[in-house]
Amino acid sequence: MQEARSCANDVVDAVCDGLRQIGDFSYAILPKDLAHALGDLKKAVLSTVRSAVDWEIEWIDDRVAGGDRLRDEWREKCRRTPADEPQAGGV
Repeated sequence: MQEARSCANDVVDAVCDGLRQIGDFSYAILPKDLAHALGDLKKAVLSTVRSAVDWEIEWIDDRVAGGDRLRDEWREKCRRTPADEPQAGGV
């Protein structure tokens, strides 16, 4: 069992090394300043995406918390009995 796992890890490592080398080649064929500029651009885009994802996560958390507050308010209103509320147009 351990031998099979070791063999699978070797395959995964070989594939990762191959992909890493392809990535290195893709930047090596570019002039140095262009390769660095492209890398900086990609990092900036990914940072922006990360910021958007973080904002979306915060927005979802806020909406869930707001839903919890509303649910509690509704539950509290449902617990009130009609005798607790003043009658409209009472005599």
